[in-house]
Amino acid sequence: MVGTLAACGSSGGGQGSGDSKTVTLVSHDSWAASKGVIAAFEKQSGYKVDVLEDGDAGQAVNKAILTKDNPQGDVFFGVDNTLLSRALDNGLFQPYEAKGSEQIKAAYRADQDQHRVTPVDTGDICVNYDKKYFADHKLEPPKSFDDLVEPQYRNLLVTENASASSPGLGFLLGTAAKYGDDGWESYWKKLKANGVKVVDGWEQAYNEEFSGSAGGKKAKGERPLVVSYASSPPAEVIFADPKPDTAPTGVAEGTCFRQVEYAGLLSNAKNSKGGKAFLDFLLSEKFQEDMPLNMFVYPVREGAQVPPEFVKFGPQAKDPETLDPAKIADHRDQWVKSWTSLVLK
Repeated sequence: MVGTLAACGSSGGGQGSGDSKTVTLVSHDSWAASKGVIAAFEKQSGYKVDVLEDGDAGQAVNKAILTKDNPQGDVFFGVDNTLLSRALDNGLFQPYEAKGSEQIKAAYRADQDQHRVTPVDTGDICVNYDKKYFADHKLEPPKSFDDLVEPQYRNLLVTENASASSPGLGFLLGTAAKYGDDGWESYWKKLKANGVKVVDGWEQAYNEEFSGSAGGKKAKGERPLVVSYASSPPAEVIFADPKPDTAPTGVAEGTCFRQVEYAGLLSNAKNSKGGKAFLDFLLSEKFQEDMPLNMFVYPVREGAQVPPEFVKFGPQAKDPETLDPAKIADHRDQWVKSWTSLVLK
C-alpha cells in the first residue's frame, strides 16, 4: 500500500528538515491505519506522508540498512525485538524521544539511554489451532511447546522459515527461551522428527497451509496447527460474514513469544522535523486505539483501549516467553544458522 498519511504536530528541527511537507514512512507490508484517523492528522498537521512498503520485516530492515546513507524515507516502522540489535548496531536510526514516550508501558521500552527507537505495538507469536479439526478427531489441542513433539501431533504443524520470516524467527526464539542454549536444538530435532513443515512466510503458512483460517479453508490447507499470532482468532471473527459467536481458531498459550515493534527516525532523513512529528503521532492515543483493528496488534500506550473482540477472542498470553535484547543480539545469527542446518537440510 502506498498512500498519504498525516503526522501530528512538529517538534524540533533537524538537518534536512527544511520546508518539506512530505514525510516518507518506510515499513513492512503489514502497515495499516484507518482513513479517518489519517485524515484528521493530515488536516491538523499539514504533513503528507508517503508510505513505502518494502516486503516482510526482515527484508525491509535489511534493505533499510543497505540504503542508510541515502535512505528511502524519513521514518522506519516495523523493526521488532528479534531484529532490533541489527538495526541499532548498523546505525539505522538517529536519536529522538517522541512526545508521549512517558506513556509507554515500562515492559516495552528499549534503548532508553539514546532513544533511537520508539515502541509502537506488541503482539504474541503463538501456535494457533483449528478447533473443528481437533473436535472432529476427538483430540485435545496442544497447550505447550512440549506437547508439539508428542506423537498425536505428528505432521500437524506448519511454521515459517526462521531465517526469512518474523513469526518464524519469533517461534525459534521462543524455543530458545524455553529450552536454553543447550536444549533448543534437541527440541527442534524432535519437532522435525514429528513432521513439522516449514514454508517461506506467514502468508503461505496461515492462508494456504493452515486448515483453520478462512484463506486456508479455501486453499484446502491440511495442517491444523500454525505459527501465527494471539490476535489471529479475533481477526477470523471480525472478517467473517456472518460473524460467528466464537472464534474458529484458538491459541496454545504455552507456545507464545512476545514481540514488540518499533519505529525510528532514519539517519540522514531528509525531513527529520516531519519525521519527528510522525513519531509523536504513532504514540498518540487516537492512533494507538485505532491500531488493533488495522494491524491486529496491541497498543503499548498506558490506558489505550482495545476492541472487545481482542478481549474475548485474543487476549495477550499471561506468561509468554521473552528474551533479553542483548541475548538476542549475541546469539540470533548463530541460532538461525544452526536452525537452518538442522531443520532445512
